[in-house]
Amino acid sequence: MKCLGMDLGTRTLGLATSDRLGLIASPYKTIRYEDINKLVDEVLEIIKNERIEVLVLGYPKNMNNTEGPAVERTNNFKSLLEAKTDLEINLIDERLSTVEAENYLLEEDMSRKNRKGVIDAVAASVILDTYLRQQEIKNRG
Repeated sequence: MKCLGMDLGTRTLGLATSDRLGLIASPYKTIRYEDINKLVDEVLEIIKNERIEVLVLGYPKNMNNTEGPAVERTNNFKSLLEAKTDLEINLIDERLSTVEAENYLLEEDMSRKNRKGVIDAVAASVILDTYLRQQEIKNRG
C-alpha cells in the first residue's frame, strides 16, 4: 500500500511517499504553487505515476485545538482533490510537524538555506510517518 503524505502551506505543498509495504515514510518533493486547481492536477499526476493507493493530508489545527484559516485552506484542497480521485483522504493532526522536521534537519547540521528547500517535504514525511504508525497500532490490536 503506497501512501502519499501532504503538508499544505500557503505557497507550497510538501510531499512524502511510503515504500510499497507502507512501513517507511520518505520526503518526496516540494511543489511551489499559485493556483490551487493546477496544484490538484499536479498531485493527481503524481498519484498516477507513483501508483499511490492511500492519501494522507496534514490537518493544521491551532495549538488550542481551534480551526483557523489554514484548516479552511486544507479543507478546500481536500474537497478539490476528492472531486477528482476515488482515493480516501486521511486527515492527520499536523501540529508541531514542522517543528519536528526543523529539529531533525538541525540535528543533521543542515544549513538554513538548504533546510528551506526541504522543510515542507520533511514535514510531510513526519505527517505520513504518524499515519503509518497509527495504522500499525490499529492492525496489531
